Amino acid sequence: MSRQASKNTNAELAVRRLLHAAGLRYRVEYPVPGMARRRIDVAFTRARVAVLIDGCFWHGCPEHATRPKANAEWWREKLDRNMARDRETTEHLVAQKWVVLRFWEHETPEEVTARVAATVRRRLAERSKGREE
Repeated sequence: MSRQASKNTNAELAVRRLLHAAGLRYRVEYPVPGMARRRIDVAFTRARVAVLIDGCFWHGCPEHATRPKANAEWWREKLDRNMARDRETTEHLVAQKWVVLRFWEHETPEEVTARVAATVRRRLAERSKGREE
């Protein structure tokens, strides 16, 4: 497991390249406010948008997740804990008024970027509109 990339995966890098090319600036591996040892893959702090790109195996993708046969009980518990931690992180961020966008690694970077860019721009417009009033 130590050899598995936990950050800067190919999926993350592809999305980050497209977001940067679209003129959006973000923070990478941003700490989840109020939660130790949790990170947001791509964070737009002013807009309060958290982008998390989950690996299909590690986070239980309904389409592509597999369960190892060797040491099956240990793996089941490990992967269930990962999914519970994902839910807890999402709930915490939503309670802190963040918009949480979760994507699977198999989703195309172009689709992910389009959804993220639209959400970030909408949130920034809402925030600036709120200040004018």
